[in-house]
Amino acid sequence: MELKLFENRLETLKSKLDFNNVELALITDEDSIYYFTGYYDYLHMDFGRPTILFVSPEKGSQLITPEMERHMAKASAQVDKISFWNDGKGEEWRENLPEILNNVNTVAFEPNLMPPLVQNFIKNYLVELNTIDLVPIISEIRMIKSAEELNLARHAGQVAIAMMNAGHEAINDGVAEYEVAIATSQAGTRMAAELLNKYYDDDRMSPNTHFLQIMSSGDSISMPHRRASNKVMKFGEPVFLCFCGMTNFNRFKLGFDRTFWIGKIQNSQQEKVYDIAIKSQSAALSKLKPGAMAEEIHKAYSEVIQDAGFEYPFRCGRATGYSFLEKPQIVSGDKTVIKPGMVLAIDGSVTFNSKFRVQVGDSFIVTEDGYECITPYPKKINEVIIKD
Repeated sequence: MELKLFENRLETLKSKLDFNNVELALITDEDSIYYFTGYYDYLHMDFGRPTILFVSPEKGSQLITPEMERHMAKASAQVDKISFWNDGKGEEWRENLPEILNNVNTVAFEPNLMPPLVQNFIKNYLVELNTIDLVPIISEIRMIKSAEELNLARHAGQVAIAMMNAGHEAINDGVAEYEVAIATSQAGTRMAAELLNKYYDDDRMSPNTHFLQIMSSGDSISMPHRRASNKVMKFGEPVFLCFCGMTNFNRFKLGFDRTFWIGKIQNSQQEKVYDIAIKSQSAALSKLKPGAMAEEIHKAYSEVIQDAGFEYPFRCGRATGYSFLEKPQIVSGDKTVIKPGMVLAIDGSVTFNSKFRVQVGDSFIVTEDGYECITPYPKKINEVIIKD
């Protein structure tokens, strides 16, 4: 990524903080830390090691991160100052916080995203200060993607398509689910490596896919977030593949899933349910354009499903980017106005008697006059029946 991109993002954040009369922002969400600095330490709170970014309109930016990440931070973090801490030495990451928070009246932080370990320590300092929620400010900044991010989204789409193609090829009667997961992971990694070599001068970003394959088949088809297992797939079974976790190219995420059948559809009711799912996504897409409200898109989708006699569905979709879930959500109550530059995952789905479930989802870039699909993949009924 261009270093200037991160510098510009920090300047935008400083401007927003100044506009909201915030003297200091305290950021712990790892995706936002990467968004504003270009630095990502991979371990973070999974191993109990906080990384904290402070941004001040007047004093600039300061990163606090573990000593073991010194070389990585020095090479990638686009900040004014970096402070390091080590396990068991002094007050560790807590040592610099009192000085940073001193002589500050208004602080913005992420109350619902901050790790409890950090929040429990700073709450005694914050009680003396004026505090505001930082999340809406950051969400607004991250909502509209730059040209560089939109290119990332398109490349992520290519990785997703490579994984879906490999999954489609691997699914068959007598094949274990985990074999499909191996095939998709290899295909995604190879495509990501090709794109990184061709378009990105950054050897710190791994092409390897991670996140266990979301997959279900046969009697488990109604489990939307099941992982690939030892289960052997059989002729006539439906198979669900989801890449909403594995599509993570250069830290940019997308939503993408399909439902297939092996050989033939043995239950005519399943075909009818699939048709409704496709129509629900089409209804949502008919509303996807600048000026629409997020909840209007969800309403069009949910009406198709409910008019067919099924229960009110889960959200139609969500915004993605450097996080799996960004603003807006395509759901009832979200009145965010859709704007060009947003990246949205839009689903069509139906659950039938908790025993059968269909989902078809894609990711889209909102354009000036509509949308651009970045996960174009067949979904007509005859195209999702896998035959030898």
